[in-house]
Order: sequence, then C-alpha cells, then structure tokens
Amino acid sequence: MKILLTGKNGQLGFELQRALAPLGSIVAVDREECNLADGDAVRDLVRSVAPDLIVNPAAYTAVDKAESEPELAAAINARTPAIFGEEADRLGAWVIHYSTDYVFDGEKTGAYRETDLTRPLNVYGLTKSDGELALQHSCARHLILRTSWVIGAHGQNFAKTMLRLAAERDSLSIVADQFGAPTSAALLADVTAQLVGRAQREGLETFPFGLYHAVSAGVTSWHEYACFVVEEALKAGKTLQAAPENIRPITTDEYPLPAKRPLNSRLDASLFAATFNLALPDWRSGVGHILQQILQP
Repeated sequence: MKILLTGKNGQLGFELQRALAPLGSIVAVDREECNLADGDAVRDLVRSVAPDLIVNPAAYTAVDKAESEPELAAAINARTPAIFGEEADRLGAWVIHYSTDYVFDGEKTGAYRETDLTRPLNVYGLTKSDGELALQHSCARHLILRTSWVIGAHGQNFAKTMLRLAAERDSLSIVADQFGAPTSAALLADVTAQLVGRAQREGLETFPFGLYHAVSAGVTSWHEYACFVVEEALKAGKTLQAAPENIRPITTDEYPLPAKRPLNSRLDASLFAATFNLALPDWRSGVGHILQQILQP
C-alpha cells in the first residue's frame, strides 16, 4: 500500500510516520515539498504519488492569526481536504483527515457527540468545519477524526510553553474556565495505524467510514493541565521558578485573545470506542508519557 502523508514535521505527522511505516510505503511531505495553500500543487502531488491512502494531519493551526488570514486558513483547512477527497475518489483511494473540537461553540453542558451541530466561534474552527464537509461531499471513503488539545514530543504545544514559562517566571496566570482533554499525538498515531491495519485485513467494502471523535478520556482545564505539567517536571528533577501553587487560575475574560475559544471542548468518544473497540486512556497517561520524552536530559 502506498500512503501519502502530509504535515510530516508537525506533532501528529511526525508520529504518524513512525506508526504507519510497517503498513506500507510512505511518501511524507511538509510545506517545503508542497504548499497546501496552492490547490494546483496539491492536486499535482496526489496525481504524481497515486496513493492508495491519503493521511492528512496538516492544517493551518495558528488560531489567533487565522482571524487576520482567513483566506489562507480556508485554503489549507477547507479547500485542500476537498481536493484530497476528489483525487482519492478518482483513484479509488481513501482519506484519513483530522479535525478539531473548535468546530463547536462550547455552550453545551455535556460532551459533544458527532451528531451535534457545529457552530464554530472563530475562523480556524469555521475553516476546519468547512473542511470536514468538503471531504464528506467529495469522497465517500473518508475517515474524519476529531480530536482536541494535541500534545507531542515533537513540535510546539501548550505543555512545552508551560515548561518554558515556568522556568522563566515565578508565577503564571492560566485560564481555568475552558475544559477539554489533552490528547497524545503518539497515541492518536497508534490508533490511526490500528484503523489502517483493520482496513487492510478486512477490506474497504465493509470498513465503517465516517466522522468520529478520538480523544483521551477524562476532562481538565488549561489551569489544571498546566499544574500537572509543572508537577511532573518537578518530580523529574527539572528546575523551575514557578511551582503549581504559583499558577493562578483566571477566566477567559481576563485573558482576551483575537479568536474566541469554546469554554466546553469535551468530545464524546463512545461511538469511536464502540465501532472500533478502541479507547484512548485518561489524558494524564498520554501527557505523562509525552512529558517523559520532553523532559529527558
């Protein structure tokens, strides 16, 4: 099987190269090899590779910057999935695409299910929602995995930012009224590999394509998440100026940003677990494993 993988240097793309390697021949690209904002370049890439499977973790993820660059965000997050779907359909291939909790407005009291209506609050969420719809309409053989708060040992993320700030400052102020589940890029990549393996074994005709929520179990706030990261770093012997008790909880209103965030980013992953007999562990497990790699001397 030939696999076309985008975003090879991103958090998830980096892990997918490892996880998918035993399953086929991978052609992995990043922005240097293909500008995903260039529709013609994307189409030419697919036609030159002629893959059996397209795996697309790449995205425009600068949430605040997207407010001032909506066209660029839309080109990468909405138009490119449509092109991948069209080309995959023409080739008889299939597509795995990743989306985000930010497609929701965060006003629901419980965890969001796949059947809940999307209502994004910012340009990033809107373009990701548009990308989901574009892929669904262009290719029947699609697997869309919505996830949240991704953390990987490779690339930039919230945990690495907290470690840097805690080393530089003796106190931090972190938002405590936004809730979700940090999800390990490594675990998400391993889960993806298991899904691809199932498709290889059982065939595509009966594979349960569609949209699923794939996130770690449990729920936390950004504040609780920051405290956990600092606690684990201190246990590992890292020297920091800010201890957990010096991390002050604040409200979203106290930390205004260009892009509005959903307060509730919890995703219900029960459909994914029931369909594939797979469930990601509690968020602390995945984050702890990633932190071990980040904190290695």
